[in-house]
Amino acid sequence: MCYFLDMIALQDIQKRLREAILDSKLSQTEIAHRLGISQSTVSKYMRLDKFPSLDTFANLCEVLDISADEILGLR
Repeated sequence: MCYFLDMIALQDIQKRLREAILDSKLSQTEIAHRLGISQSTVSKYMRLDKFPSLDTFANLCEVLDISADEILGLR
């Protein structure tokens, strides 16, 4: 029996995260301030150069008022 899973690609997750940041209408500076990180780190998320740590990702989802499942492509 062979099972094929839909693989979750990091690049797709990063793109959905970038879109959620853009849709939020919050500035990178405001997001950074709310998360206690630098604006340049948020900029790296937007350029797809970096992905947040798990705790930062969870907090970012809260700030953006979006489900982590949605960013991960699970729904």
